[in-house]
Amino acid sequence: MHFQRGAWFAVLLSSLALAQTVHAQLNPSRQITIVVPIGAGGGVDATGRLIAEKLQERLKQPVVVENRPAAGGMIGTDSVAKAAPGGHTLLMMESSAVLHKWLRKDVPFDVTTDFAPVAQVATSPLMLFAQPSFPPNDVKELIALAKAQPGKLSVGIPGAGTPHHLALMMMNALAKVEMVPVPYRGAALSLNDLLSGQIPMIWAAPTAVMPHVAAGKAKVLGVASPRRLPSLPQVPTVAESGVPGFSIEVFFGVAAPAKTPPDLVARFARELAEISKLPDVQERITRAGLIPTYLDSGPFRALIHNDHERFGKIIRDAGIQPN
Repeated sequence: MHFQRGAWFAVLLSSLALAQTVHAQLNPSRQITIVVPIGAGGGVDATGRLIAEKLQERLKQPVVVENRPAAGGMIGTDSVAKAAPGGHTLLMMESSAVLHKWLRKDVPFDVTTDFAPVAQVATSPLMLFAQPSFPPNDVKELIALAKAQPGKLSVGIPGAGTPHHLALMMMNALAKVEMVPVPYRGAALSLNDLLSGQIPMIWAAPTAVMPHVAAGKAKVLGVASPRRLPSLPQVPTVAESGVPGFSIEVFFGVAAPAKTPPDLVARFARELAEISKLPDVQERITRAGLIPTYLDSGPFRALIHNDHERFGKIIRDAGIQPN
């Protein structure tokens, strides 16, 4: 009798485990949607489409990208937070997701609890560019001029609440200066105004601007990353140019709704780890102006938490209130 009860219990446990496994399997007849919370074009969209292409090849089922641009990425991000956690809806998450809470009053999700981070796949450097005729040639000279002319220098950014906006706020706070952000509806518009002489400086990713630097139509003042870029070793970091502690890198990663089964999250992470090793993927990410940088689920979750708290403190210390 004791044996029968033990055998029955073992069968029950096996059945439960099997049920959980079946429940956590992807349905191969259903498509997987990767939500890109900004418009088509740019690094986030390009990375999302690359990931979708490679996942479709490996999983043998449809994987599509859906752009949901609105409210600085907040709407698309929230749609994934509230999606069914079956592995068929994923988010192409980037650093703006950790800023929403600190800059807006109406954020309907918590980036630290409403998502299951899968993996980081790339990072993007930010650089401070200026007109060739702008007097400062580096960040040290810029800070001196900004202190002499408080509130007089303007810097273009591709929208309020972006990492570019944060870079300017961080520089203002750490260097104790007051430069004015000028939000644009995208990076291309701010670059056009820089090239036409309408604005003296912009924060931007290097890909679109460096050809103009080579042509003498713009110059670089500094890079926001904690290290000099291997591709541009001559460009000093902001931190080493008189603003110690300055460090911003934009992350690009994949996240799922919070209650997605852990084995599905682990499977997607394994697939992304293999995809990240492919030479053509690394080449295409690099060509898009990004740096291939894989982080597994645990380290990616820690990065999201750390950036959320670190950037939140910078914003609060700067006296900026959510609106």
